[in-house]
Amino acid sequence: MDNDVERDTLRFWSLLFEIVLDGEKRLAAHLAAHGLTPPQFYVLKTLAERGGRCPIGQIARAHHLTNATMSGLVKRLEAMDPPLVTREPHAEDRRSVEVVLTPAGQARFLAVQADLLSQVRQVFTLLSPEERADLLHYLASYVRVIAEQFPVNPSQ
Repeated sequence: MDNDVERDTLRFWSLLFEIVLDGEKRLAAHLAAHGLTPPQFYVLKTLAERGGRCPIGQIARAHHLTNATMSGLVKRLEAMDPPLVTREPHAEDRRSVEVVLTPAGQARFLAVQADLLSQVRQVFTLLSPEERADLLHYLASYVRVIAEQFPVNPSQ
């Protein structure tokens, strides 16, 4: 293998790992300031993206969790004061339970999102317009290539 490709591969892996770890730490800190854990935030985000309601099993599958684990997460979100979600029987399938985002849950999600976007905005102000364009271009290229060449198998 080409030595340049090998060197670049190792450098990319190192940078990607550093970015992911740093992002996880920063996300956890932002969420803690809003009284949430990352898994709780992901439930709120999923609900916000799906119109404010979703069957609990679909949320569990989307996050590769068991229904029992998701039930515990939802229970903790329901127990918050005020509750961030509620559970309701599914309108068409009484065996299924839907999780519903409350107005307080929507407000908390939007506050966290605004906080996170503010930090990204601050970082972007430190970059020139050309650097931002390059960064976004190369990240989008990476995402596109990886999705096309190495699709994730949902059954794994």
